[in-house]
Amino acid sequence: MGRCGGAGRALGLAALVAAACVAGVCGGEFSILRSPQSVAFRDGSWPIPGERIPDVAALTMGFSVEEDLPWPGLGVGDLFHRPQATVLVTVKGVDKLPVKGFSYPIENAVPLSLDRVANAIHALFSEEMPVVLQLAPSEERVYMVGKANTVFEDLSVTLRQLRNRLFQDNSILSSLPLNSLSRSNEVDLLFLSELQVLHDIASLLSRHKHLAKDHSPDLYSLELSGLEEVGKRYGEDSQQFKDASQILVDSLQKFADEMFNLYGGNAVVEVVAVKEFNSPLSRKTRSILQATQSEKENPYNLAYPYNYDYSVIFNIVLWMMIGLALAVIVISYNLWNMDPGYDSIIYRMTNQKIRMD
Repeated sequence: MGRCGGAGRALGLAALVAAACVAGVCGGEFSILRSPQSVAFRDGSWPIPGERIPDVAALTMGFSVEEDLPWPGLGVGDLFHRPQATVLVTVKGVDKLPVKGFSYPIENAVPLSLDRVANAIHALFSEEMPVVLQLAPSEERVYMVGKANTVFEDLSVTLRQLRNRLFQDNSILSSLPLNSLSRSNEVDLLFLSELQVLHDIASLLSRHKHLAKDHSPDLYSLELSGLEEVGKRYGEDSQQFKDASQILVDSLQKFADEMFNLYGGNAVVEVVAVKEFNSPLSRKTRSILQATQSEKENPYNLAYPYNYDYSVIFNIVLWMMIGLALAVIVISYNLWNMDPGYDSIIYRMTNQKIRMD
């Protein structure tokens, strides 16, 4: 009877997930290609909100998050052995990829940003200069912090550099089966240049293997949109799109294995496959009119909402003030009730010595 009940609940959960995906709630797939034993991912079909994927990266690296993550896909791992690196690859243009590892559907696929995780790493390990690399080759967006500027100084980041890199002697074109893809098509070259970036990251990092053995965690965030452009150019039912998808899966698996081995089996490699994002990513920027704008947005001069550290700071200040107040009361009481005719041992010995002299 218990087995039947458990099977029924499992079928019910699967039906709910399938219904949600059909309704358009699930907009992608979150996959774990490689992970160490200290990080416990569970096999299942639990959907994860897209905006909480950066929190998963933060928790696996041992950092705290503002809100609890009630997602059963991530278990409690070894708190004393955290991964030395986290690699997150976002693939646009496809809902799922047939990769090896645990996979979970995504609810509300929104653009991902690991800025908070990168800031936490930089704040805690600024003296050790960890490797932080965030790169979107097709959009020419790159962000390097710490030793990444030295390790990846030869990495191609512009479209012109990516194209020139493909036609060098040691590029992936000499060993990668292109099948129906063409070397003369700009869309195909854009897709292949992103695969070249994956190969170059692992190759450049292999020259600095000592960085994978330091005490500071490293972070890699890559966004690939070449497959999306291939789908727009040829169609998702075309042979070119099918070949590009298979080539991408093989390249991602190879890249995950290389990064995992470079860090001695102590790295988490994650892939987010999303056909399209539900909302554009907006970044906060400062303006010279910030004060004027804030006055218009807050005409009543209301206080800002407290952050999640308020309770901690409040308890520290409260109990410190209570302790100081009790200490002042006790000291004042003892001074008030002190016997004026009582002389301490120090005063009596000093007084006798003066009289003898």
